[in-house]
Order: sequence, then structure tokens, then C-alpha cells
Amino acid sequence: MSHTTRLRRTAAAAVLLALTVTACGTEHAGQRQSRSASGQQSRSAIPRPSFTPRPKCAQPSETPKGPPSSASPRASATVSPREGNDDDRPPNYADNHAYRMSAELTPEKRALGEASAGLIRSELEKARTEGDVSVQRITAALEHLGCGKEHGVYIWHDFYSVHTGDVCVSGHVTERELTIAVHGAYAEPQPGTGPCVENRGGH
Repeated sequence: MSHTTRLRRTAAAAVLLALTVTACGTEHAGQRQSRSASGQQSRSAIPRPSFTPRPKCAQPSETPKGPPSSASPRASATVSPREGNDDDRPPNYADNHAYRMSAELTPEKRALGEASAGLIRSELEKARTEGDVSVQRITAALEHLGCGKEHGVYIWHDFYSVHTGDVCVSGHVTERELTIAVHGAYAEPQPGTGPCVENRGGH
């Protein structure tokens, strides 16, 4: 075989190899679009978490307008007031008691809460007027406003609490007095109760 023949065969082999490599690395526009569409479909098929709002009860017939009116001290009271002041607390007090904190309310939520509290106050006052503040009677009063177990209703002795779907309304009711507080749900409420009962345990 002559030197010239060897050179021709070597050149032909090199050209064939180059064409093969180029063909392997080639991707048509249609293939790119198909892969892109497939990727988008697979991403869209991934289920996204959804937020399920709380069921509502004790809702006013009309949406309240403007800031909530100030309630009288007898009609509104804090159920679980914080004791002491910040100067008396250790540096890590806030972190250790974060689980007992309730959610903050926007002005709109508070206005809705005050309106719901007015409806609840009216029903509980009827029970007081009748002289019956038993657990069964208070339960019936809240059920009259559509508030049941799904709303975290919790009644213990003279204490009651309920989540209206917007805020917590809780307080104490006896034959002599009625207290009502509007506040947010607790991060970690007392186990075995509802979202509106402050956790009295410790971390």
C-alpha cells in the first residue's frame, strides 16, 4: 500500500469520526421544546400545599366598618394577663414562653372580632338572665350562633372560649358577671382544649 493511499484512508476516517460526534451532539429545536414542555408538565404536576381556612361562626350580618369601639372594662377583660414587667424577667424569657404567645390581630380582624364578641355577649347575657350558666346552657348559647366543636369551643366551669374563624373570643361567665376578650389563637394552646386556651405548661 502506497503512502498516498494510507493518507487518504486516514483522512477519510477522521472525517467520518467528526461527522459521528457532531451528529451525537446535535439536538433539534423540536426536541428541545419537547423536553422543555415535559419539564414544565412534571413541575406543574407537583401538588402544592393549600391553606384551609377555619370555619366561621358568630358572624355579624354586615361587615363592620372603621376601628372597633372601645368596650367597657366589665364587658371586655383579658383572660390570661401577663404577670410582672420586662425588667423582672430573665433575658431568655420571651424565647422560653413563645409557645404561649397569641397571634397578633390586624385592625380588620379585631373589628370583626369585636362584632362577633357582641353577638356572643348577647347570647351569654340571655343565659345569665335565665339564671342558668351551666356548661350545657353555655354550649347551647354558642351553638345558637353556629359555634361548635369545629370552632374549638371549650368550656370549663365558668370559662369559655371559641374561634369564630377570624379571632378568638373567650372569657368567664357567672350569674354575677360576664367577661369577654378578643385575641388571636395561641401558637401552642393547652393540650386537649381549643386554639384559644393559653398553654399553662412549661418548656
